[in-house]
Amino acid sequence: MSIALCNNGGTVSSLSRKTLAWAAGAALAVGGCAAGIVIATQGGGQSGGTGTATSKPHAPVVGPLRLVSITPATGGKDVNGAAEITVTYNQPPPATVPLPTLSPAIAGSWQRTGDAVVFTPETGFPAGTHVTVTVPGTTGSSGRSGSSSSFTTGKYSTLWLQEVLAQLGYLPLTWTPTTATAPRGYQGTSAAMPTPVATGTAAAVLSAAYAPPAGTFQWEPGYPARLHSFWAQGKPNTLDRGAITGFEADHGLPTDGVAGAKVWKALLTAAATEQRNTHGYSYAIVNKGSPETLTIWHDGSKVFSSLANTGIGVAPTVNGTFPVYERLTFQIMQGTNPDGSHYADPVSWVSYFNGGDAVHYFPRGSFGYPQSLGCVELPYSAAKRAYPYLPYGTLVTVE
Repeated sequence: MSIALCNNGGTVSSLSRKTLAWAAGAALAVGGCAAGIVIATQGGGQSGGTGTATSKPHAPVVGPLRLVSITPATGGKDVNGAAEITVTYNQPPPATVPLPTLSPAIAGSWQRTGDAVVFTPETGFPAGTHVTVTVPGTTGSSGRSGSSSSFTTGKYSTLWLQEVLAQLGYLPLTWTPTTATAPRGYQGTSAAMPTPVATGTAAAVLSAAYAPPAGTFQWEPGYPARLHSFWAQGKPNTLDRGAITGFEADHGLPTDGVAGAKVWKALLTAAATEQRNTHGYSYAIVNKGSPETLTIWHDGSKVFSSLANTGIGVAPTVNGTFPVYERLTFQIMQGTNPDGSHYADPVSWVSYFNGGDAVHYFPRGSFGYPQSLGCVELPYSAAKRAYPYLPYGTLVTVE
């Protein structure tokens, strides 16, 4: 505590310890500077909680320190996990008061500002996280020391997932933000400015996953119109499932086409670091007309067409659209024939797309009509040419 005496705007200094003691008592007795005396206290910085805090000089504490509010509000259910957390008091909290704590704890920093302390996360909380903010050193309405508040972060946005999968090359669409933002350090012209996958920081990427930016999707040209029917902006759809499957394979995750917690974690990292699809986008149609065929489009061009065999009447190739989820250059394919006998056949260039149904080579005397037990059979040279154009996540339509 520092003490100064005021006298008509002047300052008296070089006082003895006894005089200082007298001055402090006089100030409290007659109301501070009304009698020409000012008493001031000053706080300093403090570390605590899940980060560090900086502080400015504080006025004297007047009465007990009370909690006024915590933002996000207690009971919140759809909170953006990258948002700041603000704890507001009835007066500037002195530096001796411990900083609030978060559970679960995450990396970030606390900043003292006026009557509040604000936590800025380094990244933020994942979706569906129950967060508790505990504020020590305050007196609640019950008179007990310490207060706490809890909220729950919301769900990640399907729209943002689609925006990022499009920008990373896993969908046959492009996405352009309504307002392009220059990456940090960019020195080029606005006309040449690249469209970033994310705004730059991990926190910004996470925030966008909760609240996606506005923008426009546009179809890449060259694909059959049939592909467009599988798309629904902002809603889970067949195109998403294929894109997710391809992304999972590229990042060593189980290829089930479902955006679970591990997929989202990898996707957030991929968005921030621009880990793009390197194998292009493919779409395949199996036509069970006469003759039966397999046709493949890759990066907007028709790149493959061949006669093919589909399943016989007792074991048909199921109609529908499915993503390639497993690929093998060779295997011994085993199963049971319609007569109950067992088979174990060597096959090559195998791309599974629906249960046990796969595109692969199988030796036949002819092709173009139903002969298989559900698979799509090709001649050897055709199967070898098709294989590179059927990467993980390729949608295969059987019709």
